[in-house]
Amino acid sequence: MGRAPFHFSYHPGYHLRLGGHVFPSVKFEGIRKELERRGLVSERNLIVPAPAGREALLLVHSPEWVSALLDGTIRYEQVVKLEIPYAKPIVEGFLYHCGGSIECAEAALRDGAAFNIGGGFHHAFAGHGEGFCAVNDVAVAIRVLQQRGRIRTAMVVDTDVHQGNGTASVFAGDESVLTMSIHQRENYPYEKQRSDIDIELDDGVGDREYLEALGVGLAAAFQRMKPDLLAYVAGSDPFEEDKLGGLRLSEAGMMERDLMVLRAARERGIPVFVTLAGGYAKRLEDTVKLHVNTAEALARVMGHGER
Repeated sequence: MGRAPFHFSYHPGYHLRLGGHVFPSVKFEGIRKELERRGLVSERNLIVPAPAGREALLLVHSPEWVSALLDGTIRYEQVVKLEIPYAKPIVEGFLYHCGGSIECAEAALRDGAAFNIGGGFHHAFAGHGEGFCAVNDVAVAIRVLQQRGRIRTAMVVDTDVHQGNGTASVFAGDESVLTMSIHQRENYPYEKQRSDIDIELDDGVGDREYLEALGVGLAAAFQRMKPDLLAYVAGSDPFEEDKLGGLRLSEAGMMERDLMVLRAARERGIPVFVTLAGGYAKRLEDTVKLHVNTAEALARVMGHGER
């Protein structure tokens, strides 16, 4: 196994090949390569997921939306809302991301943690996709494990700069899943959904204020629930040089964010799986580094037995 005491999930299909689109899905390949270079990933701790199937998607998504994606019945206005082109290979890519999150959720229950080198498509609603997100892989993974009887409760901690509106909508009114989102107030999506805990930050918030708010939010979340599984949606777009974000976290602040969430889970003995969500730094290499740093944070918390 690599020096990380947990498994990673990755498939070459994670690269959605969107051309010059603002969403740099080529980052996933770069992250895997850098993780290998750092010795975190090897053949022995890398899971190559199968694509999520129709039945799994239907645990979260409406039959109409699943058919739109899988059978090609999608309408023009649905593609416009999705904000990425529709093509069968792109849909297949989302299914691999979703399969990776399902595999990582299972691996986390076994090993205490797992890391999907992708996923986190938190803007996908039950009946439509938006914001570059066609399938809500985190929600599907949670529902699959609930259906299998592997977990009863789950918590989603979403630190992407954009609110996890699709996830909030999917789990609205469901006491078995607690959703928490810390995000920039004046940013996409402009019509927010209501998470169980929403922490809305002003433009330009930096490390200190962000971490204080995150700490308060995590304390409130764990006061309400000790889940069987925690899904950490670790978007890298709160970074100060992100093109689609307006927060001002430094690289060190981003690392401390990750450590704060992961330690909170570890201290409570809660299995955690990580997905990567958004990241649009001016330099692609910065996006890759920030996501790899999240894996380093998880290795640090798990490998060093931090409490």
